[in-house]
Amino acid sequence: MQIPNITIPTFLRNKYVLTSLVFLVWLVFFDRHNLVTQFKLKQELTAIEKEKQYYQVKATEVEAEAKGLFSNAEKLEKFAREEYMMKKDNEEVFIIVEEK
Repeated sequence: MQIPNITIPTFLRNKYVLTSLVFLVWLVFFDRHNLVTQFKLKQELTAIEKEKQYYQVKATEVEAEAKGLFSNAEKLEKFAREEYMMKKDNEEVFIIVEEK
């Protein structure tokens, strides 16, 4: 039985190239900060940035609503009646709940 003659390319026989390739493979697959981890972290960062942007928009809306409420007494009274079910001394409040 004859063993096939396998020739290794010359550049792979160089110890510096071989060491560099091993180091590169280690970094890509086995290191704590490998490519898979970096990809997951990038996705998580993107999701968090979208969430941050959403909350910034919501905060702006709430600030505008608060400014509108505190500048107009009628709006403030309506908000207090609807959200906190406040009433005047001489009136009764009935809560109507619709069934689905």
